[in-house]
Amino acid sequence: MADKDSIRKELRSWMRKFMDMAKNSDLVCQWCGSHRLVKYGRSKTKQIYLCRSCGRTFTDNAAMPLMRTPSIEIGAALSAYYRGLSLKQVGQHLEQQYSHTPSKSTVYRWLVRYTKKALDEAQKHTPKVGDVWVADETAIKIGGKKRGYWFWDIIDSKTRFLLASHISATRTTKDAQILMEEAARRAGKSPLLVFTDHLAAYLDGVELTFGADARHIQTKPFKLGINTNFIERFHGSLKDRTKVMRGLANPKTAKLILDGWLVHYNFFRPHESLKGMTPAQKAGIQLPFTDWLDVVRKDVTSEGTTEVGASLEVAPMPHRCRSPSTATRIKKPKTKVRTRRRSVTPGIGVLK
Repeated sequence: MADKDSIRKELRSWMRKFMDMAKNSDLVCQWCGSHRLVKYGRSKTKQIYLCRSCGRTFTDNAAMPLMRTPSIEIGAALSAYYRGLSLKQVGQHLEQQYSHTPSKSTVYRWLVRYTKKALDEAQKHTPKVGDVWVADETAIKIGGKKRGYWFWDIIDSKTRFLLASHISATRTTKDAQILMEEAARRAGKSPLLVFTDHLAAYLDGVELTFGADARHIQTKPFKLGINTNFIERFHGSLKDRTKVMRGLANPKTAKLILDGWLVHYNFFRPHESLKGMTPAQKAGIQLPFTDWLDVVRKDVTSEGTTEVGASLEVAPMPHRCRSPSTATRIKKPKTKVRTRRRSVTPGIGVLK
């Protein structure tokens, strides 16, 4: 009787597992894309599943591998931050929309990770810009110091595409030259006209970079014709961004976050002057993503593409996942290292 009861219990357990597999037929493993899934306990209110193919566990919350938070929440956090919300306000926004409040450090890690990815992809494409560029600079505070830094940028007047930016503690000819060289490298050509304000550093900076290929015109805002009005408006948006950030921590962090905001400005933010198009679309650039949510979903790790449902030959075991089944574990043999003892006699030394 005892054997029959044990067999019945085992059959019932297997039946429950197969029923769970049938119920979860629409789900796929985040690691290998298999449908052979069974329920494997719960974490608070979230169901955990075990993949019978690769022996790994994951949570059915549309999160990327190695991530706890669903992709849609991370994309919403990035978009809200670059639209002007502070880190604290981003957490409050996620709490209202998704009942999830990540810490400020978690949101910052998302910013660093996906901003770098967006920058790497954006640098692969060369914009088709016009021949008239406008450059200007504005003061920003970094690290809460009274002495501020200078943020330089240069924009194409035709497409409104922001070609280059530069952060410096001074306003010298070298800084202006660095800005011009970066813009020329990004556009793959030299302009015919460069409009700036009356800062003396631009005189030699433009001349040393472009020589006689470009004509330099110094102008004032609110002057008829091509002027620096739209770049001044851009600086107004940028200062609104830095006010919310309440001062950047250091120049390295400032460069990364501001470059991420420039990606948002060029690729994700429609412009009324361009009839609802982004500067990237006007410049003929088509990225594989159209917003920050696409950046998160098309995340790339060192092992390759890790989209939900994509197959992976090798993937690292995340620290949050439980251990795989006992059949997939590999136990390393324990070896003992034996050392030869040597006797020491005082005054004589080591005896062999």
